[in-house]
Formats: sequence, C-alpha cells, structure tokens
Amino acid sequence: MPPHSDSVVVALRSAGCVFAEDEAELILSTARTPDEVSAMVDRRVSGLPLEHVLGWARFHDLRIVVEPGVFVPRRRTEFLVDQAVAHARGAALVVDLCCGSGAVGAALAAALGGPELHAADIDPAAVRCARRNVAPFGGHVHQGDLFDALPDALRGRVDILTANVPYVPTHEVGLLPPEARDHEPLVALDGGADGLDVLRRVTAEAPRWLAPGGCLLVETSERQAPAAVEAFARGGLTATLAVSDELYANVVIGVRPPRAV
Repeated sequence: MPPHSDSVVVALRSAGCVFAEDEAELILSTARTPDEVSAMVDRRVSGLPLEHVLGWARFHDLRIVVEPGVFVPRRRTEFLVDQAVAHARGAALVVDLCCGSGAVGAALAAALGGPELHAADIDPAAVRCARRNVAPFGGHVHQGDLFDALPDALRGRVDILTANVPYVPTHEVGLLPPEARDHEPLVALDGGADGLDVLRRVTAEAPRWLAPGGCLLVETSERQAPAAVEAFARGGLTATLAVSDELYANVVIGVRPPRAV
C-alpha cells in the first residue's frame, strides 16, 4: 500500500518534526514512487536534514540542489542576497566565497541578469554541488582556500563579493541542532575561537580583489556584528551593518573606496 499523507505526518511528528504537515507535503510532492516516499520518511526520521532528504532547498525563489554532506542554505541568508542586489549598481563580476551549494551565487546571477559569476569553496562535495547550481547561469566554481581558489585575473575587478563564512565559535558547535552538527561539514560551521577567524581573513584580503567602489558582504551574528564591522574597517573598507529583525539576519557591508588600496 502506498504511504498515505496522514501516516507520513504521524511518522514525522513522532520523530519530533515541528512542521510535520509541511514536510510531509514536500516529501510526497518530491518522491516519484511509494517506495521512495517510505525511504525519504525513514531518512528524515533518522535525523537527516529535510533538504538532504529532498535533494533540494528553496532559496530566493530558486530550487537549489543540496547533496548529502553539503551545508544547507538558510532562509536568513536571503537577506544577504537582497543587500547585495541593492548595492550591485550594474555589477559585471560577482564572486561567491565559501559558496557551499552555490545558492548565493546562483541567486545573485538570477537577480542581476547574468553577470560573470565565480564561486569557490574548500570542500570538494560543496564544489560538485555548486557546479550544478550555477551551471544554468554560466558560473564557474573553483576549489581551494578562500581567495587562493580564484583566478588571478579577477584581482581588482570584483564588483560584488559575498562570503557566507562560518561564524559559529568553536565551543558552541556542539550546541547546534543535530541536523547541522551531525550532517553538515564542520568547515562550514566552525569560525574559530570567537567565530570570526575566517571573516578576518576575508576582510584583510578583499580590498585587493574588489574593484574601486566594489562591495563585500558577509553574514554574522548580532553579538559578533560590532567586531565584524571593526574588522572591515581595519581592512580598509567603509563598513555599515544591515539588520533584518524578521529573519534574525545581520549583514556587514564593506565598500572599497574609489582610490587605490
């Protein structure tokens, strides 16, 4: 007998899924066969993130492929995309560092009408996944550590640089929900002792890659925002903080001054 929606909801609710009805609807609409429904429910009940069960996540009106072991794009990060679009002013070259699934880069390419797009991540699984997501926009994905992954020809030309860096302090990683802690790569979560190690590395080098007037955008937490703004300023960027109370999102925006850095 094919699984009935009610039985799927009951199974998910028994496993502690708060939005069991919504999740059941997504599983039933994604699965192609009753056996696939059962397998997907079993995986979700075992604790696998819903997006890994489905194989995709909805992000900024796009369906983003999300493979097992790859960081799942968060809804709050849509605010970073919105802020980047607001600062784009006809951007011709966009770079998405710490790209994970490539969700931010793909969303920017879609919103900006097809700029030249480059994305990079240190994790091979993320790079494979990102290539699938940016391919429709002609994007290029590079594997490596932050700016080391990028072609040198991009130096000094980047109009919009986004970096959804890991910003969970090391001692707090163990407090994350099991879905993140157990199923997403540590490199995408752990930001070092105060959560800002990677952010500081990005802000220190970003001015050499940004075009004059180019913009760096990084997501952080409310608690970390003052120190993050300070790091941007130390890097020579004119920094401001944008906040979305609705999405609990904090984005630091840094502009490279028109003069040479």
